[in-house]
Amino acid sequence: MVTVIIQARMGATRLPGKMMKDLLGKPVIAHVVDRVRLCKNVDNIWIATTENDLDDVLYNWAKDNSVNCYRGSEKDVLDRYYRAAKKANTDTIVRITGDCPLHDPETIDRVISEFTSESDYVSNIHPPTFPDGLDVEVFSFSSLEKAWQEAKLASEREHVTPYIWKNPHIFRMKNVENDEDLSQYRITLDTKEDLLLIKTILEYIDKTSILRYNMATVVDILKNDNDMLLINSKFERNEGYVDSVRDDKVYHD
Repeated sequence: MVTVIIQARMGATRLPGKMMKDLLGKPVIAHVVDRVRLCKNVDNIWIATTENDLDDVLYNWAKDNSVNCYRGSEKDVLDRYYRAAKKANTDTIVRITGDCPLHDPETIDRVISEFTSESDYVSNIHPPTFPDGLDVEVFSFSSLEKAWQEAKLASEREHVTPYIWKNPHIFRMKNVENDEDLSQYRITLDTKEDLLLIKTILEYIDKTSILRYNMATVVDILKNDNDMLLINSKFERNEGYVDSVRDDKVYHD
């Protein structure tokens, strides 16, 4: 079984409450789930959020929209992820983060299709050639369990997969590359500037009546409008992980 686990919470420091921010009449988390629901290679969808009262709204949204939801540790996201996967009783996990409302089902399916019995971990981010906001990681439950057992650093617990991709001598890894390097495009949601850009893109798509858009649709819009690119150009990829590593220490619950 292939299970997408969407990591999401309301307490983001740079853009608090972002999972329920409105995008064309529905919350960000709804866009993420709807994009994943278009995938052909996915059997099940779970949201992994925290036990904080702040995330009651996410749990309630999931319940109201027939989406499985697991609630766990806020800081030890690896533990939250592992327990969500165990609850889902799945052998293959697809990691998607809740800050990707423009995710591309075709990209998700492509990365999943590269995951075989000879794989432990397949992604499209080492190195990235897809836009920031279309990151996909696929890994076996056994690999997640080993990381859960062995990962000691705070950055490894907070960001779920670093223990896996930092240890290629332990895990069988593969990277999926796009034909054209599009890693310079940022369509992830971490800041108010990102939110403005994503709203602008979705409004453009809606006006052109493109209902089942893909990565090419979004990239074409950005390539033809330099002003859009300037909206969030000052932010770098994976700033959260870089910050975590800078202040890294052994994790203590």
